[in-house]
Amino acid sequence: MTRGGRDKDRETAERRCLVTGEVQPKAGLIRFVLGPDGMVVPDLAEKLPGRGFWLTSDRTVIDKAIAKGAFSRGAKAQATPPEGLTALIEHGLAKRVVELVSLARKSGRAVAGFEKAKDWLAAGRVKVLLQASDGSERGKGKLWTPEGARWFGCLTASELGLAFGRDHVIHSALSQGGLAEKVIRDAGRLNGLRGQSAIRAGKE
Repeated sequence: MTRGGRDKDRETAERRCLVTGEVQPKAGLIRFVLGPDGMVVPDLAEKLPGRGFWLTSDRTVIDKAIAKGAFSRGAKAQATPPEGLTALIEHGLAKRVVELVSLARKSGRAVAGFEKAKDWLAAGRVKVLLQASDGSERGKGKLWTPEGARWFGCLTASELGLAFGRDHVIHSALSQGGLAEKVIRDAGRLNGLRGQSAIRAGKE
């Protein structure tokens, strides 16, 4: 049960971060398991077998876990993180977000380009607004985040472009649905590693 008396579901289940000791929703943490060779394996899809241990999706937290040997404590066994673990997680999360947006595009739930995103915003169709981290701030500022929607700026223009089969994309919008919720989860985790704000206030 949650503190509010409601049954927890898969999305609202909470876990404790090995480094901070804080208990928070799984959506803000990354699961790890210990491989048969004693190597730490990031389980971004949360499907790998074995005892899971969790870290807040934050570069500082993950780097501290590596430096302080927190993985061995979580696994209750000798655990060795691979070289470049933080970068590996960042790359994996970026790939997941790109693939999710691509799936949304193929199902008609995502559009790219300033005008199309603006049209969807005006029609009240937007659940997620994605804008490239290296896009013009002036141009990005002309679009707004609707109440109840989320804004993310964690992907580069070339990364966002991959989801639409283009060289680069600055503006993208996703409509409500399961894919949008998955993008919110993984883009939020990626923001934690890239130091970006996960939510932007709506604009009139």
